[in-house]
Amino acid sequence: MSRAVLLESFGGPEVLNVRELLAPQAGPGQIRVRVTAAGLNPMDWFMTSDPETAARFGLSLPSGFGTDYAGVVDQVGDGVTGFAAGDRVFGGVLSRAIADHVVIDAAGTIAVGGDAHHTPDGVDDRTAAVLAIGGCTAAAALAVVKPGPGDTVLIGGAGGGVGVFAVQLARLAGARVIGTGSPRSADALRALGAEPVAYGDGLAGRVRALAPGGVTAAIDLYGTETAQAARALGVPDERITTIAAQINGITPANGANAAPGAIEEIARLIAAGRLRVPIAAGFPVERIRAAVELQAGRHVHGKVVIDL
Repeated sequence: MSRAVLLESFGGPEVLNVRELLAPQAGPGQIRVRVTAAGLNPMDWFMTSDPETAARFGLSLPSGFGTDYAGVVDQVGDGVTGFAAGDRVFGGVLSRAIADHVVIDAAGTIAVGGDAHHTPDGVDDRTAAVLAIGGCTAAAALAVVKPGPGDTVLIGGAGGGVGVFAVQLARLAGARVIGTGSPRSADALRALGAEPVAYGDGLAGRVRALAPGGVTAAIDLYGTETAQAARALGVPDERITTIAAQINGITPANGANAAPGAIEEIARLIAAGRLRVPIAAGFPVERIRAAVELQAGRHVHGKVVIDL
């Protein structure tokens, strides 16, 4: 038997239940992973919030929950090369990750069949379990605005699950980073390498005071406020991106479009000690509802992990 978080109806955290099911089996071209940890992302509860949203992502009832995972391969199907039983792996599998066992297509993608990557030595499973969505989305956003030495990048929602990657990757690229957040997030943003600035009315003026030489690029990880402030500060549309909203003239970023190898490079940076992922909280799978309530509050500085 295998535990899994399931939804029999769409809605908020109250519809999440841990169920005992027959353990899935790896078929040809597949591996089975014994999941040790899973990471939460806003997209997890957004996708399952109502039937119309779920349908846009191809989800139907009953549905699993969660996308980011890490664990150990315990079955390898016929025809699979590159993975063996006992290998530590991490990746993403759309709305199925929070379970004792997940079956992954060895040649799949997060959206179709799931994907798996070898976990480097020096990266623990709880850290590996929060990399797929946040890391790929941040990498895709940076690929749009292309920060480098001499740039000053404004990142909105810098302390969130994608922001922790985007700030550090931009800093590693040589850019100065100004990150928006609440006043209580200031220390967390500084620890990531960003200069904090409060979000809300008057953002453009506060950024102008902090960077009188100007801002050259912007990444909006929350809505449109940061993107609109960047426009007001003279940043050209081609150097602005969003992940949670669409703005005419601005190219959105999607983790599905991250360059091949982007997530493996992030894992290598973590193993080398050049990038860190703050874990804000961990919960046993039996407390999945409390974990989602915390994450959905959108004030968590770092990632939320489910331990299995």
